[in-house]
Amino acid sequence: MSEETQQPGALKRTMKTRHLSMIALGGTIGTGLFVASGATVAQAGPFGALTSYAVIGLMVYFLMTSLGEMATYMPVSGSFSTYADRFVDPAFGFAMGWNYWFNWAITVAVEAATVGVVMGYWLPHVPTWIWSAIVLALITVINLMSAKSYAETEFWMATIKVVAVIAFLIIGVATIFGIMSYHPDVARNLSAGGNHGFVGGFGGMLAVFMVAGFSFQGTEMVGITAGESETPEASVPTAIKQVFWRILLFYILAIFIIGALLFYKNPALLHSSETNIAVSPFTLVFKQAGLAGAASLMNAVILTSVISSANSGVYASTRMLYAMAQEGKAPKIFGRVNINTGIPVPALLATVAVGLLTFVTSVFGPGIYYYLVAASGLTGFIAWIGIAISHYRFRRAFVAQGRDIKKLRYHAKWFPVGPILALVLSIVVVVGQDLASFQGSISHWNWSGIITTYMSVPLFLALYFGYKFKHKTKLRKLTEVDLDTDARQS
Repeated sequence: MSEETQQPGALKRTMKTRHLSMIALGGTIGTGLFVASGATVAQAGPFGALTSYAVIGLMVYFLMTSLGEMATYMPVSGSFSTYADRFVDPAFGFAMGWNYWFNWAITVAVEAATVGVVMGYWLPHVPTWIWSAIVLALITVINLMSAKSYAETEFWMATIKVVAVIAFLIIGVATIFGIMSYHPDVARNLSAGGNHGFVGGFGGMLAVFMVAGFSFQGTEMVGITAGESETPEASVPTAIKQVFWRILLFYILAIFIIGALLFYKNPALLHSSETNIAVSPFTLVFKQAGLAGAASLMNAVILTSVISSANSGVYASTRMLYAMAQEGKAPKIFGRVNINTGIPVPALLATVAVGLLTFVTSVFGPGIYYYLVAASGLTGFIAWIGIAISHYRFRRAFVAQGRDIKKLRYHAKWFPVGPILALVLSIVVVVGQDLASFQGSISHWNWSGIITTYMSVPLFLALYFGYKFKHKTKLRKLTEVDLDTDARQS
């Protein structure tokens, strides 16, 4: 074991390559694919949706390779918050860290509330808060045990999701080729009734960009798990390579099958949502194939996805809070680690407490809950922007200090095209979230919609400039960037 794992009160490197691969993959497969993918076909048509997902998928791949290069060189639990501090500006790292912690702490509450809704499918008369409370307690215990217990839980929940997608692909292909009893009009469906597979023009595709972006949120978590990986220099590149091909296989093929088997004007596609499992495109395809209990089966898979997201939320936000405490950007108590388990218990309990309080507001004060959710809405995309900027600066600093790029054990693809493209597309996704609210003159703008949609942006800027003015931080000079602390290679 490395010296780092022997230090008392430090995180323990116990995660294996299979854990990181499944955690990274599990972050891409969720309700965005199982449920929302149907609405994307209705909005943009089968080929419009395919194009949008392909572009966002490519962007995510570039982001992952950028993060992978930094995480392989410097595997720390603070991940992109630490990189933003080291390679850009301490204020940037501060804002990135608190932004990401807040995002996942709120996500824990959102997913806990969703568990209650999903369980209502089977047991509608049981109060939903009971199921939410049970799940919150369960994931807290899992995360208190060890990093490996979290990773192992994620591994098996991700496996369930992967099996469901593979089953969908097999049945979908069989249906397309006429092997099943149902024979759809594939040519008519794919052409979207004579529209060449595209519906709604650029506006339709831009709307799908937003959905696709949210679908891929969580892939960046592999950068945080690198801090507790046994062999990050091998595990991180492997996880990233596998995620690229699996995104291509799962998302592109799945959406193609949905477009081929379901007409874009199918009313069920327009009403796809987490709260209505019966209209999941997966459920519809399974039903067409004559699979009994399709809705119940997909409900179980979606339940797994929601619990997995909440579990990952607790882990990611806990490690981010711990890392910030270690760097002096959060109260010191959150940097304490249990000697036996290697778990930052105070940071974990604080995160769960915020998730619990937020969940309680969903029961007693839905208005407050709505604004909390809105405030965290774009934080994932802001993290992606931070990753792209940090990697661009990392590479430039590496060269500026006379170091040989060839000595990096993992190389990001197409530098500097990759991070620049990822940066531009991430900004497009953020800006394009709610363009409809800006129609007409300023007096006619939908200010309520604008505030709730873009609330994350001013909050991030407030954190950034607040820290910057208080500590008078400056953009780090490339020749002075710290490339040695926490590095695992020369």
